[in-house]
Amino acid sequence: MPAFSRFLRYFMAVGRLGSIRKAADELNVSASAIDRQILNVEADIGMPLFERLPTGLRLTAAGEIMMAAGSRWHKNMVDVRAQIEDLRGLKRGHVEMAIIDALAKGYIPAAIAAIQSRYPGITIGVKVLENDLVRRAVAAGEVDFGILFEPQSYRDLTVRAFVEVVLGFITPAGHALGRQSEVRFSVCAGSPLIVPAEPLAVCQQIAVLEGATGIELHRKATSDNIQMVTSLVLQGLGIGILTSLDVITEVQRGLLAFTRISDPLLRPMTLALCTASARTPSYAAGIVLNEIENGFARLSYPASMQGGGEDGE
Repeated sequence: MPAFSRFLRYFMAVGRLGSIRKAADELNVSASAIDRQILNVEADIGMPLFERLPTGLRLTAAGEIMMAAGSRWHKNMVDVRAQIEDLRGLKRGHVEMAIIDALAKGYIPAAIAAIQSRYPGITIGVKVLENDLVRRAVAAGEVDFGILFEPQSYRDLTVRAFVEVVLGFITPAGHALGRQSEVRFSVCAGSPLIVPAEPLAVCQQIAVLEGATGIELHRKATSDNIQMVTSLVLQGLGIGILTSLDVITEVQRGLLAFTRISDPLLRPMTLALCTASARTPSYAAGIVLNEIENGFARLSYPASMQGGGEDGE
């Protein structure tokens, strides 16, 4: 397949734009050169990559496969260039990470700011995804690393660092419940609650507690967004149920109180910094990984989040 890298640049532009003319304008090359490259490869593989329609070009099944391969090729070329720059002693490159929603505030944004201050040649992309989608993105090599809950059952991930995160009630500052460091789940019986909804990772733990205690929760509101649950609690609508990770910023600012749920059947959740087992991080990704790993313990359940007073029964 001649001039493979040039062909893929042309092909991916046409696939994205649906037009050889638009691709030619974007790439600043002649339309005939793009058309010739595509026709040569179609002849080589014996299958069309595009359907030629009156309204433009549309990818065939073979074209879809080629487009996916092109995306992987582009990612690999970015990594190769970063490694070549590493040989020159240049701390440059682009790093992609995937995180769960709870990390979109607090430690991770602060860590990124610190990293870019020290290494201005490194750019960072952040995908905020559902927990399982973080795992998939890491395993598929779509990102350099990810931070997610409960990764230990996945053979395609390597855990670089982990902390334990606990479930608890969240209340506005000054609420009576917030003065206790730990209580049993049964304390919420009859109280209006703001409860997280699927696909948030804590939903399974809440379901286990409901089943074990037989308590029927008074769900005043539900949401699949952590910030919405937090905001509704701040509005005084009810008591929230989230993890210590979800509200660490608000607790440290004195806006909310966190009271751990102490039922013996409830085990802490593991939050882990993971890479793909089959992939070696680029030099730039290694720098970012090390910086985040060094401060990862800040995401654990700290003593500073515990309320005062006596433990509940």
